[in-house]
Parts: sequence; structure tokens; C-alpha cells
Amino acid sequence: MRYRLLSILLLLPALPAAAHAVKSPSPAPDTEAADTVIVVDKVQVTAIKQGMVLRSQPVASSIVGSRAIGRDRVVALGDLSQNVPNLHIPDYGSRMTSSIYVRGLGARIDQPVVGLNIDNVPVMNKDNFDTELAEVERIEVLRGPQSTLYGRNTMGGVINIYTLSPLDWQGVRLTAEYGSGDSYRFRASLYEKLAPGLGTAVSGYYTRAGGFFENLATDRKCDWERFGGGRWRTQWRNGKGLRLDNSLSFSVLEQGGYPYAYAGEEIVRDGQTVIRPGEIRYNDPSGYRRTTLSDGLTLRYDAATFSVSSITSYQYSDDAMTLDQDFLPLSYFTLRQARTEHALTEDLVFRSRDDRSYRWLFGVFGFYRHATMSAPVVFKQTGIEELILANANAHDGLYTYSWDDTELPLASRFRIPAAGGALYHESACTLGRWHLAAGLRLDVEHTRLRYDSRTVANYTATDRRTGVSTSLNKPIEVAGRLERTFAELLPRFCVLYAFDEVRNLYLTVSKGYKAGGFNTQMFSDVLQQEMTAAMGFGRTYDVDDVVTYEPEQSWNYELGGHFSCMEGAVRGDFALFWIDCRNQQLTVFPEGSTTGRLMTNAGRTRSFGAEAAVRFTLWRNLGIDTSYGYTDARFVRYDDGQEDFGGNRIPYAPQHTFSARAVWTLPTGVAWLGDLVLQAGVRGTGRIWWNEANSLSQPFYALLDASVRLEHARYSIGLWGRNLAGTSYDVFYFKSVGNEFVQCGRPRTLGITLNIHINN
Repeated sequence: MRYRLLSILLLLPALPAAAHAVKSPSPAPDTEAADTVIVVDKVQVTAIKQGMVLRSQPVASSIVGSRAIGRDRVVALGDLSQNVPNLHIPDYGSRMTSSIYVRGLGARIDQPVVGLNIDNVPVMNKDNFDTELAEVERIEVLRGPQSTLYGRNTMGGVINIYTLSPLDWQGVRLTAEYGSGDSYRFRASLYEKLAPGLGTAVSGYYTRAGGFFENLATDRKCDWERFGGGRWRTQWRNGKGLRLDNSLSFSVLEQGGYPYAYAGEEIVRDGQTVIRPGEIRYNDPSGYRRTTLSDGLTLRYDAATFSVSSITSYQYSDDAMTLDQDFLPLSYFTLRQARTEHALTEDLVFRSRDDRSYRWLFGVFGFYRHATMSAPVVFKQTGIEELILANANAHDGLYTYSWDDTELPLASRFRIPAAGGALYHESACTLGRWHLAAGLRLDVEHTRLRYDSRTVANYTATDRRTGVSTSLNKPIEVAGRLERTFAELLPRFCVLYAFDEVRNLYLTVSKGYKAGGFNTQMFSDVLQQEMTAAMGFGRTYDVDDVVTYEPEQSWNYELGGHFSCMEGAVRGDFALFWIDCRNQQLTVFPEGSTTGRLMTNAGRTRSFGAEAAVRFTLWRNLGIDTSYGYTDARFVRYDDGQEDFGGNRIPYAPQHTFSARAVWTLPTGVAWLGDLVLQAGVRGTGRIWWNEANSLSQPFYALLDASVRLEHARYSIGLWGRNLAGTSYDVFYFKSVGNEFVQCGRPRTLGITLNIHINN
């Protein structure tokens, strides 16, 4: 064994050369193989667009199989950060947030940088990304632009989730879990084969979390959660090439959310301490609720030389976010954003069978979305006095102003219809060991915004010379319509040289694209500026200028490969990348703004880095998985009118991601006990810069995890712990009303999970 370990270490630097010289080995028998390599036939059944085994394609990919999902407790997208290099999904705010950063690309609001598909059905609304991952068979994370096949908002990659098929497994599956923070998780699923080729699955889940962080103003936990839902999936095969797959799902969510701690100097009012650094203390209600319903129907027909697939979906979402926007025990202002959205999608895919030297794919995609939203902001006493009256009295030397009401509501309503379509094609050919591919997509989207924001200013102006007071009532309204059309050609070129079936090198050049949009959260500021202008001071905003933002485009250059050696004892992937990005979308607070967040475009950014993932099977019962990602993402050209940030690092995107995990399986020798599985790991992230000036950051931090499980064919029970060292770190930083806030990462968390699988 000692000599085998030494041989592995000596061979690592020579892997590319060895890949050419060593005859093609077969992967070692391994029960974890499904976590990294999916057989071709199974992928053809489920993955309509990729087709072949991912490790044989020119793409940086990570595959997390069902066993790793269970052992690592991957119950939400954020849990993938511990397995995938250069992927960062911070856990802050509420499930609405869903910020995803890949290779220096990402945004906190609006359009995502990564697409999400569940059983080939695209999730259109980013607010619904953070959901319960129940009964998942595998997850594929494809990094780098996937725009040719998947279109808009996939310039950072795509996450494909595939759930367990009732045609592959029948029986009952039960899960019960209890963990720190008074958290519970329950799942129940029934899988039945009703007839040859016909199966159905019904599942339900419920989670409850008491929370970790206390709001000192209410003496209650502010990050509690109640989440439940279900899924009904039906699959049918007629044995002659025709397949049907329909999934109906729903969920209901209610959260407290927003454990934002004050990070500035101590605030004292009237001799009393209002808030100290590190305290979570806000007085107005905050929370998030969401109801979702979706149905996805996939029809597929496999002929002798080609296949045709139709993926149709309807998606409904109704949610509401309530915020104490100042996050202080003072009455500045509150926001309630309620949004209802309906979406229809259709994707028609024609492709050749994968056993030919020339392969092709044609597709047509279309969608329609219609959202209605209300976002009233209510200024309260402190906000009126300090943000409106203080400015008014400082600017006007003739009058002294006072407000007649205790509150000032700023009402905003929006209608946001959008429609888009795409034509795409990809050709691939094999010339001996060389594999060449090229693709092109035409993506077109038209979006509109109808807005109506209004308020009534009731105030009194007192002449400082005469002392005469005049009560004024001024209705203020900002209404209109904006529309934009975005069109992009999205090419992709790649060449791959295969040393054998499991070792290759590839080079890709591809274009990525994120659609533009509208800053609806800026309308409270627009209305506020209109009101102050009507009072005789201040300036108005150009609505089109502050509300719209432009599309983001990138060119991605990637050199990578997949390797295996020592008869499959060592296998992995690596990639080097360079991304040239134009008009990168950034979330900032505009000059003079007090209530809104603004999506703006940086002139030009660039990102380069490297990533690798290696799996070691040292002997049959011990496996070690490691991954590392490095990203250097900087502004090339970005001047916000006050400061030139050229050369600075892009905020919120981590410079390093790292994970290492060892799993040791020990047979107990007792049939009804099964195996004892010991797992320990470390995952690290950082440094993360919090602002464009690079004056604040979160240094690199590492979290220790471990678990002990008994695994049997019919059940598993495990004790687990996360952040066992109790490391303190921050996952988010922002400003509101000039004050700074952070959210701390979760503390040490312990729990126990029981899974029961009863096969028919």
C-alpha cells in the first residue's frame, strides 16, 4: 500500500504525458462510479441536450450522484458549493436571494448567471431557485457559458437536476431529520410501476427551522422557516421509442429571514444607545413568503437515426417580501414587494443518434412571462424627519418645513410582460482521436415595463420672515412605459483530443449572454426625488437612465481535460479559463439614494483562473475527493463618476474555493447493520471583497464537517456536524441609509438523519 501511494504522488505531475502513453484502462469497480460517470444509455434517457457522457465532452463539469447527495446532505443548491470548484452560492437573506457566482461572474438581484433545469424543464424565475432538493438521482454542474444550447442567463453555466425515476426504482422512501436551531425535516415518497413501461411517483416534504440568530428588538429568532411541498411524476414508455414524462410540483414557504447585524459605530440618540456593532436589532417586521406551482411535460420519440423531444412547461409563482429596510430600531422606512408571475415555455429539440461520426442538433425555444408587482415603500417618522425634512430645511433658506402625517407611503405598481425565442444548432464530428464541434444560437427577447408610482405630500411650509404657515397637499405621480428588445448571436467552438475513452484534452471558445432589464426597486427613489423637486429643492431622475440596464456579454476561452490513471484509482478534471466580459451587471447603491438598489453596467471586466477536481481511491473502502478553484476577477474599465475602479477586484466573487473530503466504508460483518461509513472534510472560501473600492473584505475561511453513518440497503442513520470548529465568518455585506450591515455564517450545526428505503 505504501508503494502504491508513493506511485500515485510521483505520477500526478506527469498525468498529461502518461495519458497518451498508457493503454486505455477500465475504471475500477466502484459503487461510487454513478457519482462521477453516467453510462451513455442512461444519459440519453434523461439528458436531452448533452447526450454523451459528460467526462468525454469538452466541458468543465461536476456530477454529484445520489450517494454523495445523501452523505453530504445536499438539500438545496447552496450545498453544492462544498463539492464544485469556483462555484459560490452564499447562504444569506431569504430563499428569494439565490445569488450564484461562478468564475467571477454573478449578481445579487435580477437576472441569474447560471441556469437551472429540473428533469430538463427550465426554472424561469431566479426567486424559485432555492428549493428543496428531494429524491434527486444526480446533479450536473456545467461551468462556463452554455448559451448555445440553453440560451439567456447561462453565461456562468447550467445546473441540471434529475430526480429518481419510478421506472428504475419502486417502493417507499422515508426521511426524518433533526438538527441544531430546532430544525426538522420530513420526506415521504411512493414509487410504483403500474404496468410495463408505466410508473408514477408521489412525494411530499416538510421542513421547519427555529433559527440561529435573535432579533434583540423582538427577542425572537429572525431566521425561522416553514417549508412544505410535493411532487407527482408520471413516466411512460411504449417500447417502440415513444416516451412521456410529466412532473407536477408545488411548494409553500414562509420565512422570517434577514439576520443582518449592524457593523458600524455605536448609534446613540437622546443619551440612549440605539444599537451596538454586531447586534441584530430592527423594529419593523421582515420576512418572505412564496407559493409555487409548476408542471413540465416532456415527450420524446427515438427513431433509428434521430430523436425529437418536446419540453413544455407552465410555471406559477406568487411571493411577497417584507423588509424593515433600515434594519435599525428606528422608524425610517419599510418595503413590501409582492409579485405574481405566470410563465410558459416550449423547447423543441431534434438530434441525431450518438453512435455516428457526424452528429447534429437543432432546437427551437420560446417563452412568455407575465409578472405583476406592487412595491410600496412607507417612510415613517424618523425617515421623514432625517431623510426628507432635514434636507428640505437645509436647502431652503426661506421656509421651514414640517410634515402633517406620521407616515409617507410611496406606492408603486408594475406590469412586466416578456417574450422571447431562439433558434439553435450544434454540429459535431469525430475524426479518429479528434472531436470537433461548433454551435450557434440566435436569442431574441422583448420585455416591457409599465409603471405607476404615486404619493401625496402633505406638509406645512412656514415663512421664516413672516411666520405665516401654509398647508400644502401635492399629489405626485410618475407613470409610463419602457420597453427593450435584446438580440444576440451566441457561437461556440471546441476541439477535443481523446487519448482514450476516459482521458482527453479540449479547447473551447464560447460567448455568454445575460439579458438586460429594469431596476424596479429604484422607483421609490424616483418618486422621492420628484416629490422633493415639487417642494422646491432637489433634482429629478431620468427614469430611462436609472431604471434600465444593458445586457452583459462575455467571451470565454477554456483549456481543460479529463484524466484517469492507476487503473482508475486516480481520476479527475481540470480547466484553465479566461473570460473577457463587457457591460458586466453589478448591484450598487446610487449616489444620493436612500431606499433603492441599482443594477448598473461596468464597462469591461476580465476574469482568469484555474480549477481542478481529483478523486483518489486509495483502496476499495477509502475514497478522497478534492477540488480547488482560483479566480482573479477584476475591473478593466469601470468609473461610476466618482471613482475609477480599474484594476480592482470584482466584489462578492471569491478568489479561492477549496474542498477535501475522505470517506471510509467499514463493513460491520452484521447483515442487518450494513456498513459503517466515516466521513470528514474541509471546505474553504475567500477572499471575498465587499465593495468596488476593495476597502472591505472577508478573508479566506475554512469549515470542518464530519459524519458517522450506518448504511444498509434498506435504511441509513447518521450523525453529522457542520462547521465543527465554530468558525466565525461573514457571508454578506451591504449598506442602507449610509449604515453598514453584515450577515454572519451559520454557527456549529449538529444533527441526526434517518432514511428508510422499502423496495417492492
